[in-house]
Amino acid sequence: MTAKYTLQCPGCGFPFEDRYTLDCPSGCSALIRTYYRQRQLDLKALPGIFRFIDWLPVEHALPIDAGPISYRSEAFARELGLSHLYVTFSGYWPERGADIRTCSFKELEAQPTVLRFRERGAGVLQVTSAGNTGRAFCQMSALTGDPVVVVVPESAKERLWTTEEADHVCMITVDGDYTDAIEFGRRVCSIPGIVPEGGARNVARRDGMGTVVLDGTLAAGRLPDCYFQAVGSGTGGIAAWEAAERLVGDGRFGSHRPELHLCQNSPFIPMVRAWEAERDVIVPERDMPDAETAIARVYSDVLTNRRPPYGIRGGVYDALSATNGRMYGVTNDEARAAGRLFADLEGIDLDPAAAVCAGSLVQAVERGTIDPDRIVLLNITGGGYERVREDHDCISIEPFLRVAGGDGLDDTVQGEIVGWVRVHAA
Repeated sequence: MTAKYTLQCPGCGFPFEDRYTLDCPSGCSALIRTYYRQRQLDLKALPGIFRFIDWLPVEHALPIDAGPISYRSEAFARELGLSHLYVTFSGYWPERGADIRTCSFKELEAQPTVLRFRERGAGVLQVTSAGNTGRAFCQMSALTGDPVVVVVPESAKERLWTTEEADHVCMITVDGDYTDAIEFGRRVCSIPGIVPEGGARNVARRDGMGTVVLDGTLAAGRLPDCYFQAVGSGTGGIAAWEAAERLVGDGRFGSHRPELHLCQNSPFIPMVRAWEAERDVIVPERDMPDAETAIARVYSDVLTNRRPPYGIRGGVYDALSATNGRMYGVTNDEARAAGRLFADLEGIDLDPAAAVCAGSLVQAVERGTIDPDRIVLLNITGGGYERVREDHDCISIEPFLRVAGGDGLDDTVQGEIVGWVRVHAA
């Protein structure tokens, strides 16, 4: 086993070596976790998130200075009447040192995932996305040369751009919603040599996102009391919980696990409904009736995952239960108002999902859900789109293939993808 870390299943407790492993070799359905030999946070003189490399499942670093930045809010905090509000911003805001040029915290996931796959996997990574994740992996491909197959809904194709030429991206658009794209992405992974990046099951994605909590805790000087984030799959909430557990184990940042305050964009709020009903399972008829209509009406469609890792062992339900957490449904109007308020007071535009998150904090304050004197960490998962266009060219990714929702993987389409892989994986 590697000296740096091992993987372990919280279901059966079985430890094992990492071979870009996504699932427990014993067959448990639980989310496997990383256990690092280094128990205390020891920052390295490396760029971006790689200063936290001891708690990332990679052996090397990428020369990319893209990571979260954290600061104590003054104007937004004062408006909300909060004494200790810390913001962790993952986007483009050079005046504050934020250099995530795709403007989304999904780059925190993409960097260690691409590197982990390079070190421990083989073949070509496949990613399915509603926009932000796909853009992040396209950017990583542009910067590193690693090939990637990205499947997105047709409506999301305009969100896939990079700030460098991306010559090794195979983008496939699906005429349908995010769920249709996920289904087609699974079919693509039946082609030999194409490997799913893994989503919530990928420890590199979760530990990469967990750097938000590490950075925010360092800014605050201790673990926060409350952590706010908007979620689609909920993977970011799980990552925050796992990162907090490591910081508790460190012993220098307190023993209190931050309460997870997670939110979704109404009217598509399946996890909110399941959590408020005290259920560890999502019941589609109750929790997402008329899902297609609800998804079409939200402000932030990247938050519309119909199959989140909610009730799985180590998933969202467990994370909320372990932290005495809460969930919020935020309307489009609430999100837009909060996004405008944040931009006016803090000076940077927000990604729609981040605006939903800001809306949940406003809602919590108005309802008296949180003590205004507690330490609050607000995860602004994206922003700076207006700012990045001032400094960089945003180069659109052109689709390699277009398919209809519900289509199978016919011989013609499979042949096109296989041909692309042969050229770009050489």
